[in-house]
Amino acid sequence: MRISILQTDIVWENKQENLRRLHEKLETLRGTTEIVVLPETFSTGFSMNTASLAEPTTGETITTLRRWSEEYRLALAGSFIANETAPEGGKPSYYNRAFFLTPEGDAYYYDKRHLFRMGHETEHFTSGYQRPIIRYRGWNILLLVCYDLRFPVWSRNRNNEYDLLICVANWPVPRRKVWDILLQARALENISYVCGVNRIGRDGRDTPHCGGSAVYSPKGEVLATVPDDKEATATASLSLSSLQEFRQKFPAWKDADGFVISSDNSSR
Repeated sequence: MRISILQTDIVWENKQENLRRLHEKLETLRGTTEIVVLPETFSTGFSMNTASLAEPTTGETITTLRRWSEEYRLALAGSFIANETAPEGGKPSYYNRAFFLTPEGDAYYYDKRHLFRMGHETEHFTSGYQRPIIRYRGWNILLLVCYDLRFPVWSRNRNNEYDLLICVANWPVPRRKVWDILLQARALENISYVCGVNRIGRDGRDTPHCGGSAVYSPKGEVLATVPDDKEATATASLSLSSLQEFRQKFPAWKDADGFVISSDNSSR
């Protein structure tokens, strides 16, 4: 499986321009990869302006991405600001929603569970509580969004239920070292491939981001990376047979502690 990291700057709250830029980049990746991973909230930046920016999954952003996924014959992963209208005309709920869109027309979604309270995300978004495992071309894939990366229980790979963890982010410069450490740690402890894609540039609140996008092997080795502070792509080739062989030779997963994660809404 070939997976490409697409490290970009994001034009603040400008969907049309961000989609235009993405389209140009996808043109260059046609025929070279099978999955392209974008940063968190790739079309708007990490904005709390949910009422103005949110869309349903039937909106322009996802509709456009699904068309491009089919046209370029590659899967697309990232996140966007989503909304859902409550029954009987109630107030809408807003989500930082990750997506995985396939060229075969399938669409999978994951709502960020761990909202970044220091950035006031808890005041504007609703936390997700489901953790779907995506099945794609023989691989099992888990999606995480940014702050989720700090919580190893949520990403714990029970009985090798996933082979590839994808984390999309707007991870700022002051905590860049944490990003590097956690990506590698998630690969090592879960015996899985890990792909992390972060943005570059300053957002609308003047928060700086330098990237650090990378793909790690189950042994914690860097398989692909791009320069800091640069808009760039890189592609890694992942081997499912090599992963399975390593899990057999080093079956640490058999000694993992059992646990249950509560999905009770009142506990979040």
